[in-house]
Order: sequence, then structure tokens, then C-alpha cells
Amino acid sequence: MNLSFSSVHEDKPGEKWKALFEHTWPHYKTWFLSEGYLQRKGYLTSYSEFQKHMPELMPVYEQLVNLSGGGDLESRFLTMYTPPAYMSGCSQVAWTRESTSLIRNYDYSYKMFEGTLLYSNWLQPVIGFTDCNWGLLDGMNKNGLAASLTFGGRKVTGDGFGIPIIIRYILETCTTVDEGVDVLNRVPVHMAYNVTLIDATGKFSTVYLSPDRKAIVVNAAVVTNHQVEVEWGDYAVLTETIERKRFLEEAMSSPFETEETILRHFLYPPLYNTNFAKSFGTLYTAQYKIPTKEIIVVWPEQTMYQSFDHFIEKKISRKITSLNEGLVS
Repeated sequence: MNLSFSSVHEDKPGEKWKALFEHTWPHYKTWFLSEGYLQRKGYLTSYSEFQKHMPELMPVYEQLVNLSGGGDLESRFLTMYTPPAYMSGCSQVAWTRESTSLIRNYDYSYKMFEGTLLYSNWLQPVIGFTDCNWGLLDGMNKNGLAASLTFGGRKVTGDGFGIPIIIRYILETCTTVDEGVDVLNRVPVHMAYNVTLIDATGKFSTVYLSPDRKAIVVNAAVVTNHQVEVEWGDYAVLTETIERKRFLEEAMSSPFETEETILRHFLYPPLYNTNFAKSFGTLYTAQYKIPTKEIIVVWPEQTMYQSFDHFIEKKISRKITSLNEGLVS
């Protein structure tokens, strides 16, 4: 199978974003309606909830709706209010020894991966990997606030927003960890997720989110796919969330580890996964270097460097299998 990764720079919503939407919409439409048309919230509910919880993003939302064609289904989808359930793997760590960075692996189905690193300047400059066309899986803003998500390992669902749009909202409107935590405490989420935030001062926090209970803020530098404890045993076994967290915690506690060696660990088991057939393959490793505002995207045979001061549009195509990895130009 082949995966394409594109780096795209477009300050305001325009033709490049429209092209991304048109390319992915057939797949997202199928996913959005997978449980039936009536299972998704109506336009008025979706719109009013978005306006209530993320008012600063309303002008951007309306621009994107117009670019998407302005249909009822597209408008509801773009609010990301109570979408179908979806689960990813992922491991992430906040590194603060001598330097500061957020490092993560994104493990998910290649069939639902946009593969777009977008540099935008909607409310403020932001670079991150997109999901659902304008949400973010992880990213950083020019003020040095970085954020990343993992699935929280709970089956519960409820009314709330998909976490990628909340990550987008944080990076568009916040500059510090405390501001980001405030957002996570007040904006409802539709599934269980873990979000790690780190800012230019070196402060970091992880927030355990669920639709059925209050957010839990912890001083955890290492995050995988469970929260305070394992609550979904079969999923924990499948994804080895306990084993991955233990491995990272032991590495982080070693005085011999550096920022570079920690990053290298993400390219090998147990952190790096090739179970693409079961939607649990590592699609990329990202490092957000806070002091220099650099983004390093790493694969086993390829590294891509980007920054706010030097961002180059490019496309990378990778051929992957469940047994081995390779890069093709």
C-alpha cells in the first residue's frame, strides 16, 4: 500500500484547502453517514453548539463551509459535533530535559488518514497534521504551544466535539498550557481522549477527557491509550498500551537518554507498530521542538524538517506493508 504525505502552506482558507476537502469528502461522507443519516446531529444543533463553545472560530468555519459547497451535510460535518466514534493508538511524551519538545507516534488506519501537514494563519500561525479537513491530530502555534492527542481507552461516547477540532481551537486561540487546559475543561468531547500540552515556558500537562465525567489534569509526561487505569481490557491488550507506557517511562527516567535517543525509540517496537491490517500501524512520528519552532517528521528511512520560518511545500510517498517498511519517491 502507498501513503502520501503533503506539506501545504495556505495562510487563509482558499483553493488549497478546497482541493483537500474535495479529495477526502467522499470518504468522510461515507464515514459520517456510517450509522445512518438520523444518527448525526442536525444542522441547527451542530451550528449552535459550535458557536457556543468555539465562537472565535466561527468566521473560519463559515469560510470553510462556503468552500465546501455550503450543503447541509458538509456544514454539519465541519462542526465536528458528535461525529461517529473512532479510535486510534498513539504514544506521546513531553520532553523537558535541557530542551523542550513534544514527541508522538500516530497509529491509525491508513484508509482514514489525510497525510497533510498544514501551515495556516487563520487566527494565528499554526502547523499541524490535519484530520476531518481542519481539525488537528497534533500541532504547534508560533507562540510555542504544542498539543497532541491519543485515544483514552474507554468505550463510552456522548454528545460533544471530535477531539481534532478542539486541538485546532486550542492552537488557534491559546498561547499557554493553562489556557489550553481551561479549554479542555469547558468544551465537551464525544469520546475518551488524552491530550498533552507543552508551552514555551517548559510547562506541560496531560488531560484525560471523557464525555461522562470531568476532565482529569495530571502531571504526566508519558501518555499512551489508557487514563488513570485500564478500563477496556481487550483494547489494552491489542494495543499494548501498558507495555508502551512502561517502556517510555523507563526511558524517560534514565539519565543517559537525550532528546535524540527518545525520538529514535519511537521508530522501533514497542512504540512503532506495523499492524496496518488491524488499523494499528504507525503512520508518522512527529517532534515539535518548542524553542526553535521546528517540526521534524520521521519515518524509518526518511526525515522531513519544517519550521515557521522555513516551510517548504513537498510531497512524500511511502510504500508500506504489515511486515516491512520502505520509501519510494
